[in-house]
Amino acid sequence: MSLGQRVSSDHQLARLLQIGVVLEEVVESRAAHHLDSLPPEERAAIDEEVRELLEEAADESADHRERLEALIDDLEADTVAYEEINALVDAQYGPPEDTDGVLYDQLANEETAYKFYDDLIDAIEASESEFAIDRERLLETLYEIREEEKDGVEEVTEIMEHRA
Repeated sequence: MSLGQRVSSDHQLARLLQIGVVLEEVVESRAAHHLDSLPPEERAAIDEEVRELLEEAADESADHRERLEALIDDLEADTVAYEEINALVDAQYGPPEDTDGVLYDQLANEETAYKFYDDLIDAIEASESEFAIDRERLLETLYEIREEEKDGVEEVTEIMEHRA
């Protein structure tokens, strides 16, 4: 999505919010499965800090997904079920090879989500269209989610720097 693009209809807004839901489902699924997918010797080597990071990331993504789904419900659109995305993620992505792979993957997920919400906010702010949902509520929700994604990027980066 380019920064110059504007959101011009409820249908377009719903589709973009649905992309956010899918993105959150992918992040949630991958974070939840990272520990289980590591080889036993790597799994045992993961410290509590990384475990907490992955658990928090999965919980945060689930919360973001629910908040986005509430906005989508107000637009009277449907979302893709988490179970469907989870099955696709399991089929598409192989397990990480080691702890560093887990952290790099989590960093990429957090950065992707942050950039998506940043672009979506810009596109909504550039639009003069009226939506079926309150613009202030929509933007407030997206600002909060974007800030939490930014915090996630910083947290993963900090853990990686301590390990270097």
